Amino acid sequence: MSFTPSQFVRFLRDVYAEVKRVTWPTRRGTLATTGAVVVMAGAMSIFFFVIDQLIGLALRQLFGL
Repeated sequence: MSFTPSQFVRFLRDVYAEVKRVTWPTRRGTLATTGAVVVMAGAMSIFFFVIDQLIGLALRQLFGL
């Protein structure tokens, strides 16, 4: 699909209008969300590490390794 120059200019104007309507998060909101993601990722990594160790221990006990 090809654009004529006037269609391309209209497309750019529409994109600009849409970007102006976006509600951007505040710096505080962004930091809070980032912090929550980092904490949850850390908690989940610790959780899965513990589960992995328990399963490994159970298998070692079961097979006598």
